[in-house]
Amino acid sequence: MQSPLRISFHELEPSPAIEDRIRREVDKLERFHPNVVGCHVTVSETHHHHHKGNIYGVRVEVAVPGEDVVISREPEVNHAHDDPYVSIRDAFDAARRKLEDHARRMRGDVKTHEEPSRGRVIRLVPEDQYGFLETDDALQVYFHEHAVARGRFGELQLGDEVRFVLAEGEGEKGPQASTVVLERHPRGPREVSPAR
Repeated sequence: MQSPLRISFHELEPSPAIEDRIRREVDKLERFHPNVVGCHVTVSETHHHHHKGNIYGVRVEVAVPGEDVVISREPEVNHAHDDPYVSIRDAFDAARRKLEDHARRMRGDVKTHEEPSRGRVIRLVPEDQYGFLETDDALQVYFHEHAVARGRFGELQLGDEVRFVLAEGEGEKGPQASTVVLERHPRGPREVSPAR
């Protein structure tokens, strides 16, 4: 990197262990995308009264020629985000995906249609018409009711297996699915009672 790595802490004391983890993640980014010219990482802590423990958010700003890539993992009340190392991992995974997209655009590559990814439903918020799914590698992906194929949002249950297409870029809640297709329920297809 041309500029030194900057690490900031907001609402928490600086931690040598967290700084070391961030440095290792930045080293991986530089191996993945050798044109990184600067990086600023901010780790923040939010205190939630209705949640045991604190929630951590991570913002990664990576400077590469022609563009700055910004990933912001805002703290949310989620069991995974009460571990700062999980929040750091998730933010840098998203940064790698964005850098890969940037490198592809710079090379002029045409993005081919990829096979849909697979995941399972881990959280549903029917009153607000959204949910989250998780992949085998523990990536949590937000989806809205309108992304669920054939209007089947109301049929989804926790644990359902789905195929999904990851949207370009990031939404407010992190990685987002543009399409979600119900594969099967955890206990197989539901039986439907005959109409009376």
